[in-house]
Amino acid sequence: MSSIIKGADAPRSLSLSKGRGLVSRRRRRRSSVDDDTVRTVISDSERRRPGTRLGMGLTHVFLFVTLVIAGLGPILWLAKSAVTPTQDTLTQPFALWPNGIDWANLSTAWNDIHIDQYFFNTVVIAAGAWGSQLFIATTAGYALSVLRPKYAPILNALVLATLFIPGIVLLVPLYLTIVHPPLIGGSLLNNYLAVWLPMSANAFNILLVKRFFDNLPREVFEAAKTDGAGPFRLFWSVVLPMSKPILGVVSVFAIIAAWKDYLWPMLVLPDPAVQPLSVRLPAVQSQTELDVFLAALAIATLIPIAMFLVFQSVFLRSAGLGGAVKG
Repeated sequence: MSSIIKGADAPRSLSLSKGRGLVSRRRRRRSSVDDDTVRTVISDSERRRPGTRLGMGLTHVFLFVTLVIAGLGPILWLAKSAVTPTQDTLTQPFALWPNGIDWANLSTAWNDIHIDQYFFNTVVIAAGAWGSQLFIATTAGYALSVLRPKYAPILNALVLATLFIPGIVLLVPLYLTIVHPPLIGGSLLNNYLAVWLPMSANAFNILLVKRFFDNLPREVFEAAKTDGAGPFRLFWSVVLPMSKPILGVVSVFAIIAAWKDYLWPMLVLPDPAVQPLSVRLPAVQSQTELDVFLAALAIATLIPIAMFLVFQSVFLRSAGLGGAVKG
């Protein structure tokens, strides 16, 4: 009787042993995969050594200090020199206010050099460039990615081909078009449209937005069309709310590019009353004291720094442009 019971339990014990062996093999395989995923140049055993920890700590400190000096050093020096007298800057450029702080440099730069007027001109140019680039990039990307007409591949190829044309080659044709614009009849010189219109057609931004739209879930578009949404409603109520990350990236690119542009505004805005900071500051450098000029430069860098601080999370989160809202 006992032999019969043992014979009946044999298959069960054999299956249990096979199950345990399978589980153990899976655990070993999972542990080997985990070891491969966490494997680095320095192993965990080497990290526990005091010499290795000391060397890695010194390396991290060196890299951090180097990055701070290379990245923040010029900005901090400019901020210090903006409120430092000229003689102190020339004789002791790295000293920390040996003869006190001269806050009057900021007010002099703002009032005497008319930084306020040129600052306003720069804001107007940047705002117009931002609006026009955002409008063209989103609508063109929407047409190429979501609407997808039959000739969309041809348009996409043409937009991509413009990236291979050097900007200096287009300088003379663009200038002649601004001087004698078609269908308008008058010159656009000293008009902000002369800056906004060429900046609006940015092929890089169009392709960037198109790639982001390509990753958006098509199920949402089909559901919106089923509910009766037309192309405009789909663009305004569905696509744009899902595209806030890429809109932030394009905004940063557009504003920074317009803020630092020098050659084109100098050509199409010859009147100093409408010129931005990037054009006027080099023009007044020879007629201005060094401390006041450095104060003007410090004021001119405030907006780009503020833009980066405001949009850094959006910009870094969208750097890969690989994700979109899922569901």
